[in-house]
Amino acid sequence: MAIIKPFRGYRPPKNLVEKVASRPYDVLNSDEARAEAEGNQYSLYHIIKPEIDFPPRTDEHDEKVYAKAAENFAKFKRNGWLVQDAENHYYVYAQTMNGKTQYGLVVCACVDDYMNGNIKKHELTRRDKEEDRMKHVRVNNANIEPVFFAYPHNSQIDKIVAEVIEQTPEYDFIAPLDGFSHRFWVINNKAKIEQITQIFAEIPSLYIADGHHRSAAAALVGNEKQQNNPAHRGDEEYNYFMAVCFPDNQLTIIDYNRVVKDLNGLTDEEFLEKIRKNFDVELKGKEIYKPAELHNFAMYLSGNWYSLTAHRDTYNDNDPIEALDVTTSSNLILNEILGIKDLRTDKRIDFVGGIRGLGELKERVDSGEMRMALALYPVSMKQLIDIADTGNIMPPKTTWFEPKLRSGLVIHELE
Repeated sequence: MAIIKPFRGYRPPKNLVEKVASRPYDVLNSDEARAEAEGNQYSLYHIIKPEIDFPPRTDEHDEKVYAKAAENFAKFKRNGWLVQDAENHYYVYAQTMNGKTQYGLVVCACVDDYMNGNIKKHELTRRDKEEDRMKHVRVNNANIEPVFFAYPHNSQIDKIVAEVIEQTPEYDFIAPLDGFSHRFWVINNKAKIEQITQIFAEIPSLYIADGHHRSAAAALVGNEKQQNNPAHRGDEEYNYFMAVCFPDNQLTIIDYNRVVKDLNGLTDEEFLEKIRKNFDVELKGKEIYKPAELHNFAMYLSGNWYSLTAHRDTYNDNDPIEALDVTTSSNLILNEILGIKDLRTDKRIDFVGGIRGLGELKERVDSGEMRMALALYPVSMKQLIDIADTGNIMPPKTTWFEPKLRSGLVIHELE
């Protein structure tokens, strides 16, 4: 069962929401955050990227930077830039990208559900990144940014959400950089709140779609607080962390592509000959080629696009990991031919989210920065859920969700 609860969120006043709202901390670097927040004292980057309040090249992991986050969070509350709701609520958060809208419920998920595996993950996390976000949660005593969950779609939840969104949204704006629409409703009907809680109690699992490090950090800090409180009861606010839960049938995973610096000493002809061992190779020419289906890849090399179709004996559609195109390409191209064995650490490879388009791959190869680009067909939600349900872990850099959640629409305090 999925244990969730409503909470008293801290939110910006309507007239400030567009100035407060920001992209997530991990999709931009310090210089980009500094540029986006320039001249805007209300920007959430002052809390989630507080190094922008220090001289350039300040170490974002310096203790004084974490302390600045807490100082700024306190200032935002003191100045009324973030105001706590008087009662516990759930919230509906709608995002529209390219004409398609997805409706998420903002809830507090249960720390124990994460620790016992009822909240399921599909990626490994790095301890250093966990510790960074844990420090941020500890120093602020709050979940400043939500994590992105999926749940098996439910017609009763759909009906409640449909009723809520008939009302005028609390927030309604277009984000300046991506042009995506963001709308936000407060659910203040107590009967609806109770109904949502009860329906989720019948849902077996929640799935982390995006934000594995934030999920781990939030849950681990909550667990720390449990262990350190001799009077722990189980109903304290620190037993929960903030998540936006979307029905799985509304989510879209887009492609996550690769660019490689060299061909491991091979000429184009030698490289292509080795690829033909496991793939049908078709020259597509100068026009951008996009993979047509699972087990079909697009490759850009020396000014030309190629279609690569994996031979039937190179993948296993009955195995959740062996069915993944990222597994096939990692094993048979990156590892076997190019000698790239660890996608997390090898400096010869980089990754490009599909939101940037395949033209980005072409540009990086044509510039001479990279030698070859590989575009993959996107993973499906069914594949992600199958992997999580079987306790497997996806290879690195497999999924890219878009649109990203905007941070700062609501914040959850742990006390």
